Amino acid sequence: MKIFNTLSRRKEEFVPLEPGKVKMYVCGPTVYNFIHIGNARPMIVFDTVRRYFEYKGYEVNYVSNFTDVDDKIIKKAMEEGVESEVISRRYIEECKKDMAGMNVKPATTHPQATREIAGMLEMIRTLIDKGHAYAAADGTVYFRTGSFKDYGKLSHKNLDELQSGFREIKVTGEEGKEDPSDFVLWKPKKEGEPYWESDWCQGRPGWHIECSVMAKKYLGEQIDIHAGGEDLIFPHHENEIAQSEAANGKPFATYWMHNAFLNIDTNGHVQKMSKSLGNFFTVREISERYDLQVLRFFMLSAHYRSPLNFSADLMEASKNGLDRILTAAERLRDAGNAAAAQGPDAEEGKLLSQEEAHRTAALELARKFEAAMEDDFNTADAVAAVFELVKLSNSTVSDDSSRAYIKFMEELLGKLCDVLGILTERKAEVLDEEIEAMIEARQQARKAKNFALADEIRGKLLEMGIVLEDTREGVKWKRA
Repeated sequence: MKIFNTLSRRKEEFVPLEPGKVKMYVCGPTVYNFIHIGNARPMIVFDTVRRYFEYKGYEVNYVSNFTDVDDKIIKKAMEEGVESEVISRRYIEECKKDMAGMNVKPATTHPQATREIAGMLEMIRTLIDKGHAYAAADGTVYFRTGSFKDYGKLSHKNLDELQSGFREIKVTGEEGKEDPSDFVLWKPKKEGEPYWESDWCQGRPGWHIECSVMAKKYLGEQIDIHAGGEDLIFPHHENEIAQSEAANGKPFATYWMHNAFLNIDTNGHVQKMSKSLGNFFTVREISERYDLQVLRFFMLSAHYRSPLNFSADLMEASKNGLDRILTAAERLRDAGNAAAAQGPDAEEGKLLSQEEAHRTAALELARKFEAAMEDDFNTADAVAAVFELVKLSNSTVSDDSSRAYIKFMEELLGKLCDVLGILTERKAEVLDEEIEAMIEARQQARKAKNFALADEIRGKLLEMGIVLEDTREGVKWKRA
């Protein structure tokens, strides 16, 4: 299995620190509002990475945090006249609802920064004791970047260049810094802000120290994979490496994975999605128009390191593509039930030898799926292999197929979809009473052999976006 490592800028063979186990940390959202679809991309991508490791038999310790103390959270709390904890608690719960809608598995641990302050204070003391950090007169504690010789190794930035760049930017309130490139580990509270007692001042942690401490507590001093959006490479992940390796005296993460940005395509005009441009959508807004499985399928339609353009047309294409898979899975379930009712499996030699050939072809497609996933988690090619399996299923499963073959195809399709986090059973939708009454009236018309009326009702339902399908198991419906 090969992973593109941001640290080395090349694909590397995955070798875990401990055989059969994966320690994985993914930076989670800052919880001051509903998550947007940019937040959703790393959630879906790295959940799929986790699922593939589990499919291959690894035991995955997957840690993803919630940043629940931050300027934006404090600002929102002040606007509403409530404590910061009220805001963070509310949006953690809303985030979990959206994650469930996208079928993102809960992390092994979802740590919250405010519950790990003691560990942060301990790491900061260690850094000061080792000469990697210092306290300014106002109680701010800074990391001394010049003390860490490998600073810049992840972002491939040169510290001398960084320092000259920083010197051109005068930041108010940072006069206590030894060097402009030094970054904050602990900062004094402002009026009305939440704070904790420390040896230096009443204050709160800097953002970077939070993840270093949470990764260490729940995964250990060395981890296999650290992941997040590419916007976190510098300074956040760079600073995490500096703090963790300076404090612990050993390499922090073996592999660094970063997903590319999500762009917004508006009438052919592509822009990077950002709150400052006001061109973002929340996952909750998308859920009002689509099942969030469609959003997940859309996110997996491109390689995670490729920029992805979000547009209404591409979401519709994803909806149609997902529908093809769900329809094939539904057809297999129905065929399996019908075959079971027929009694024993077909025993005709010609049929069974054909089915054996089809099984071989299906297993080859499963290997194609695995090869795509093992090449730096190429979900686009993995999805293509699933579509080929759907095509094979549709063309080879018939009323004459043996129950064993149908179940084999159903289970294989389900297993591959599960790696992608795609649920193969449609969510049960509730029709309103008028539509249910129309479907029932059509059934009665068919029984009375009034086919003109039955066709008329079917046409009206189609105009309302309800497609009917008559099967041996009865009438089925779906939304157009």
